[in-house]
Amino acid sequence: MAGPLTGYRIIELAGIGPGPFAAMMLSDMGAEVLRVDRADAVRDGAAPPFWDVGGRGRRSVGVDLKRPEGREAVLRLVEQADALIEGFRPGVTERLGVGPDECLARQPKLIYGRMTGWGQTGPYAAAAGRDINYIALSGTLSMIGRIGGPPVPPLNLVGDFGGGGMLLAFGIVCGIVEASRSGKGQVIDAAMVDGAALLAGMMHGLRASGQWGERGTNLLDTGAWFYEVYETADGGYISLGPIDPTSCEEMLRITGLADDVDGGGPVPDPSDRDSWPSMKRRLAAVIKTRSRDEWCGLLEGTDACFAPVLGPDEAPQHPHIRERRTFIELAGVVQPAPAPRFSRTVPTVTGPPTRPGQHTDEALSDWAFSGEDIARLRAAEAIR
Repeated sequence: MAGPLTGYRIIELAGIGPGPFAAMMLSDMGAEVLRVDRADAVRDGAAPPFWDVGGRGRRSVGVDLKRPEGREAVLRLVEQADALIEGFRPGVTERLGVGPDECLARQPKLIYGRMTGWGQTGPYAAAAGRDINYIALSGTLSMIGRIGGPPVPPLNLVGDFGGGGMLLAFGIVCGIVEASRSGKGQVIDAAMVDGAALLAGMMHGLRASGQWGERGTNLLDTGAWFYEVYETADGGYISLGPIDPTSCEEMLRITGLADDVDGGGPVPDPSDRDSWPSMKRRLAAVIKTRSRDEWCGLLEGTDACFAPVLGPDEAPQHPHIRERRTFIELAGVVQPAPAPRFSRTVPTVTGPPTRPGQHTDEALSDWAFSGEDIARLRAAEAIR
């Protein structure tokens, strides 16, 4: 059975980071995503970049959008599409002749997804930036890190992927659902700065209630001794997160702290924030008396809210991860499987990443371009 988005067609104007991630998510769910690469990115005979996980599951055509025939080819594709993804700076697609007005004129039900860092409007809209900048301006980066240290960028997960590509994919699906009722398309302005702010919504609520203070002193940012990563005797790490009383009691019982094995006296109430630093030192000393595997033997399968901190090579081999098939291997590259899971319309990856322009003739033919059409485009150097 095919994925839940089977039958939908999406055009992806090739970009980097969050746009391809959104396209990958939609493709994983069964949508036919056709990537439009720049003609000058096409390299005859170049090997596909199989390591580019975000490029999996879709075909590529090489088109020169600076040529009128190339623009017209893309607009013809748009006529058959449900959505389009672009990740250029504001105004670029308009200058290329494939902006929202031109595309919606060809396909009134089109969902035109725009992915930027700063958004289509605002003083920063035309400025360059990267994930770290977007999450910084949103206020989210300032909340991530340990007490006494600087903010710690959480890779590029919060801006590019969580607040960017994932929200764009969500917006496109929402737009498609609405268009099925109204018969009208629309433009999605997906900005990483907005998405990064949204992801931190709970923390803003906690701040408003007086429950969130200086970075690294709070319940979920390594301030609490019962929500932390601890080093083990063999240099490994484990994670503990028993923030509810029942789980905390279980963790204290198994580690021995409930019996005062370290001689530190009774364990203070977890709500006593003044005791958090000293309790963290006590628990750290106890955890360091055993190896990571020893703690796994004691804590796995309990209600202590525990998991070992696994490296990227270890995670796919863990029994739980392996049983759920959280990772797959595609073209020799181990990578995350499509998510979430569906009971009936099961998502699958249709293929590994492809090189730019690898399917130009084949894909155009499938999108109702005749052999004569393709020959004319090639003669005009509009495709490659």
